[in-house]
Amino acid sequence: MRMPLKHPLKNRKKEKNMSKEKVILAYSGGLDTSVAITWLKKDYDVVSVCMDVGEGKDLDFIHDKALKVGAVESYVIDVKDEFATDYVLVAHQSHAYYEQKYPLVSALSRPLISKKLVEIAHQIGATTIAHGCTGKGNDQVEYQIAVAKKANEAKK
Repeated sequence: MRMPLKHPLKNRKKEKNMSKEKVILAYSGGLDTSVAITWLKKDYDVVSVCMDVGEGKDLDFIHDKALKVGAVESYVIDVKDEFATDYVLVAHQSHAYYEQKYPLVSALSRPLISKKLVEIAHQIGATTIAHGCTGKGNDQVEYQIAVAKKANEAKK
């Protein structure tokens, strides 16, 4: 007889009188990460973090939406200057373009976003970092590898 597997998050729920573990969520304000807040808040205190790399999003709306759907804290962090100087400029000087035409801006932002997520996790005592990337694309892999690398560097 096969026993149904329990969902891994269900086993991590703490007693009601104890505070929940904190999870950092890389938050875009889109449907996937908004649903992730609703799902994660059952077992965690969700702290949403949105990085402003210069995409022109309505950051006040994103901040407020995260709180509205259940995040206990919401941060919007301006990383435009660091992104431009330490990532985009270096890539441009290296002629790092897809098909020698398209800048790799999205892929370039992942290491910086991951670095900041790890820094914030350490600052607020979060033990978990989550994202809303699907398994279909390589965003999931980029985040997970970059976060693991930055977390290991932070331990040293």
